[in-house]
Amino acid sequence: MQKDQLLTRRRALFTGAAALGAAGVAAAALAPGAGNRAASPAAPAAGAQAARRPLSPSEFRLRPLTGYGPPRRTTTRTPVRKKPLLRVSGRGRTMVLTFDDGPDPRYTPPILDTLARYDVRAMFFVCGEMATEHRDLLARMADEGHVVGNHTWSHPLLTRLSRRRIRSEMERTCDVIEKGYGERPEWFRAPYGAWNRAAFQLGAELGMEPMAWTVDTLDWTTPGTATIVERVEDGAAPGVVVLSHDAGGNRSQSVRALRDYLPELLDSGYHITVPRRQYV
Repeated sequence: MQKDQLLTRRRALFTGAAALGAAGVAAAALAPGAGNRAASPAAPAAGAQAARRPLSPSEFRLRPLTGYGPPRRTTTRTPVRKKPLLRVSGRGRTMVLTFDDGPDPRYTPPILDTLARYDVRAMFFVCGEMATEHRDLLARMADEGHVVGNHTWSHPLLTRLSRRRIRSEMERTCDVIEKGYGERPEWFRAPYGAWNRAAFQLGAELGMEPMAWTVDTLDWTTPGTATIVERVEDGAAPGVVVLSHDAGGNRSQSVRALRDYLPELLDSGYHITVPRRQYV
C-alpha cells in the first residue's frame, strides 16, 4: 500500500478525533549506549528508566500520526548539536520504538508484521551493508509509514575513526537509504551510542539529527523474552524512546517481546509514533 493511501485511510479512521498539539524533539543529557556485537568493545547500558507502575486501561489506542510534532518550516538548516536527542515531547502518553542494525530478512519482516497489525509506526536505524542487500525491506518500511535512520555502513566505533572515515560511513548509508526508501534519512544514531564532535558535525552537514534513546532493552544480550518485555514496561513513560534490535544476532526474543508489550502499551493509553524533524 502506498503512503498516500495509508494516510487517507488513517484520516478517515480518525475523523472527529481531537488533533494533537504540535510537539518538538527535546534534547537531554547524553547516556552512553550498549553495543550489540560480540567482537566490538563493551559499552554500558544507556538511559535512566522510569519507575515501574501498573499499566491501566485506556479509552483509546491510537491518535492521528499527523498530529504529532512541530510544523515543518521552510528552512532546512540542521543544527550542530553537542548531545544526542534522548526523548520526545508531546501531549499525552507518547512513546517511540526504535530498532537498530537491520534490516534482516529473518527478523525485520515479523517486526513489521506486528507493527502493521496494531497500525503503529516505528523508527529503523539501518546499517548500509545490510540495507544494500535488502532494499525491498526499506521499500516496505516506506510504504507502511515507518521512519528509516542512518546507523552507519558497517557499525564501527566512530570515536576511533578519522573524519573522512566517519563521513564515508554516513554518506554511503544515506545513498543506500535514498535508493531503497525513496528519501535521504533525517535521523542518525551512532553505533554503541559513542558520539563525538565529528559525528555531530558531519551528521548535521548531511542533514541529519542525532537520536539516542531513553530505555535500552539490552535485547542484544538475549536475556529472554520476558525480561525484554519487563524492561519496556518498566521504562514506559511519556517521551520515552525505546532501543531494540532487528539484526546483529539472533533477534527472535525481540520479535516475540514486541508481540507481548506492544498491545499492553496501546491498551494502557500510549501513543506509539515517530517524531518529525525539528527545523531551526
